[in-house]
Amino acid sequence: MTLLVRVSGEPSLIVPAIREAVRQIDPAQPIYQARSLRDWLDETVAQPRLTTMLAAAFAFTALLLAAIGVYGVLAYSVGQRTQEIGVRMALGAERGEVLRLALRGGMTPAGGGIALGLAGAAALTGVLANLMFDIPAHDPITFGGVGSVLMLVALAACYVPATRATRIDPTIALRSE
Repeated sequence: MTLLVRVSGEPSLIVPAIREAVRQIDPAQPIYQARSLRDWLDETVAQPRLTTMLAAAFAFTALLLAAIGVYGVLAYSVGQRTQEIGVRMALGAERGEVLRLALRGGMTPAGGGIALGLAGAAALTGVLANLMFDIPAHDPITFGGVGSVLMLVALAACYVPATRATRIDPTIALRSE
C-alpha cells in the first residue's frame, strides 16, 4: 500500500504522526520507507544523472582530444608550406593574399571534416538518446558549440603558422626544409 501525504513545512517532522494514524486504523499494517517526494525523486534519477555526467565528461575529453588533433595536423600542414609561402612572398605576393591562401587551404578540409563528423554524430544520437537524462537527443546548442569550437581551433591552427611564415624574410623561408 502506498500513502501520499501533502504537508507544509519539513516532511520528516510529520512521519511519527502519520505512523500513529495508520496504526490506529490498522495495527497490522507496516510502514516502510517513509520519505519525502524530493528524496524519492533524487533516488530515482540518480543513476540516469550519473550516466549523463559521465557521458558529458567523456564528450568533453573527446572534444579536447579532437581539438588538439585538428590543431596539430593543420599547424603542421601549414608549417610545411613555409617554403612555398617564401617563394610567393619573394615573387611579390601580398601578405594578405598568402594568408588567405593558407587559411583556405586549411579551413576547407577542416570544415568538410567537421560537417561530416557532426552529420555522423547527429545520425548516431538516437542510439544514445535513452542514456541521456534531461538532454534532448539532437541538442542544437551542443552540436553548434562543438562545431564552433572545432572551427575556431582550425582557424587558429591555420592562422598562427601562416602569419608567422608571412613575417619571416623570404630568403630564410626559401632555405628552410
